Amino acid sequence: MTVPERWLEKHNRKLLMDRSAPGRIGASHAKLDVPESELPDAAMLRDNLDMPEVSESEIVRYFSQLSHYNFSIDHNFYPLGSCTMKYNPKINDEMAALPGLSEIHPFQPEETVQGALKLVWHLQEILAEVMGMAGTSVSPKAGAESEFAGMLMARAYHLSRGDDKRKRVLIPDSAHGTNPASAVVAGFHVVSLPTNEEGNTDLAALEAAVGDDLAGFMLTQPSTLGIFDTNLSDVIRIVRDAGGIMYGDGANLNALLGKVKLGELGFDVVHSNLHKTFTQPHGGGGPGAGSVMVSERLLPFLPEPHVTRTEDEDGERFSLSTPPQSIGKLGPFQGNFGALVRAYAYIRTLGDVGVSQISEDAVINANYILSQLRGTFDLPQDRHCKHEVVFSAKNLKDEFGVSGKDVCKRLIDYGIHPPTMYFPLPDVVEESLLIEPTETESKETLDQFIEVMKLIAKEAEEDPDLLLNAPHNTPNTRLDEALAARRPVLRWRRDD
Repeated sequence: MTVPERWLEKHNRKLLMDRSAPGRIGASHAKLDVPESELPDAAMLRDNLDMPEVSESEIVRYFSQLSHYNFSIDHNFYPLGSCTMKYNPKINDEMAALPGLSEIHPFQPEETVQGALKLVWHLQEILAEVMGMAGTSVSPKAGAESEFAGMLMARAYHLSRGDDKRKRVLIPDSAHGTNPASAVVAGFHVVSLPTNEEGNTDLAALEAAVGDDLAGFMLTQPSTLGIFDTNLSDVIRIVRDAGGIMYGDGANLNALLGKVKLGELGFDVVHSNLHKTFTQPHGGGGPGAGSVMVSERLLPFLPEPHVTRTEDEDGERFSLSTPPQSIGKLGPFQGNFGALVRAYAYIRTLGDVGVSQISEDAVINANYILSQLRGTFDLPQDRHCKHEVVFSAKNLKDEFGVSGKDVCKRLIDYGIHPPTMYFPLPDVVEESLLIEPTETESKETLDQFIEVMKLIAKEAEEDPDLLLNAPHNTPNTRLDEALAARRPVLRWRRDD
């Protein structure tokens, strides 16, 4: 970086308070023409809150410059495995912003929002069809809440049969981390099962764990190892023969769309993260949206409200209803409606052929990266992967002292967002790098990523300190993450 560039960078990074000048204002207001409201009790007020005094142009420049530091899918490649940070078509946002969809209120009478309810009903039907299930609820606000809903329905199902001894839920060690939490919060006891050498569910461990207290089995498919469990049919048979509910974590549905219907394989409940598979924007931690699809035997337990359709001589009508043995509400109103609109727009835009092509492109992209980086990084499961591939930086750590975290930090210098690191967990894969290219990336982008990864591996060999101190080109370089977690600075304080 040249001297003028460094000067400009330093100026642009000045905090808003540092730009403040006494008496400077960014806007002026007309004299009030309504009575002033009384202030709250003095105990609730404070006079030590410094506010910046800046002009309008200064505050616009500050936030515009600050926004340039944000990393987003609209700027660069985002191979964040298991979180599916893929391109969000802008037409989906345009559809969600239509006044008839964005300016309605959940307390409106049903007859005034028939179009919105019809959209939700169609989305419910589409998602059930895609997964081969009997019905859908789109009330959950996120994938984890969908998991929670699924486990509540499993519990309600067992209790409705007077089977109150079923308290155990089995979960492989290659599952998403929210699975055990969802089961525990729903009142179950979780037992972790090992993954065998091929990355599949260990059938011997499964058979030893089932019993008359088995409530269910939660299986992420494809797993967080990025592979399809070839023991799946045996797993489903063992669980269902033991009276358990078969739960499918569908966060990785990008690999299955149009190819596999989990309901037809024997799953009782499957959830989908609409913000992953169906392009609801996901950056910055949200907003998310979930959906949960169920088999016939769990249909009466779906959360409320559920959109239903009736037809008479006056035509079709859509209503919010409560299933007969519903687990109740997961939150207020009807899910994250804007996300539902985006998901519906995406599916209808693509159609049957396009939805199927999602999985084709996602799988071929991931396998292309696997083939090109084989030998550069360790490959714990050297077999055909699905939509994501898990590498390990253990070879770099053992030979040069460079960890997976160091590789990820160095990627930032090349303008590429790091993949998921240390997940799967270290006891499953050491120094794991979980890479998901998604179906929306071009071969040219993948080639650039592959070239950078190979270059970083070479840097680790020739100049490991370069990686150990990365990133070098960011406003903040490597931070003391332990100190930041224990002693975060959440308020600006004047240097003097």
